[in-house]
Amino acid sequence: MTDNQNPFADFDLERAIALRWTLRDIKGKRLKLSPVSESDLSTLTNLGLVEMRDDVPVLTQAGHDALD
Repeated sequence: MTDNQNPFADFDLERAIALRWTLRDIKGKRLKLSPVSESDLSTLTNLGLVEMRDDVPVLTQAGHDALD
């Protein structure tokens, strides 16, 4: 994946890693063990990586692609 395709390119390394872990937690349905912060959820939603379905965050296809 090049920087043009990397949705985390504009974030510092620590923030990018935290957002990727949040995506993994959402994908793995580990939200009770690792609740998603409103800030992270808002950022991932604005990037188009996560959407809300029945008040539960789920990955979009772009979110899955970001983890591959």
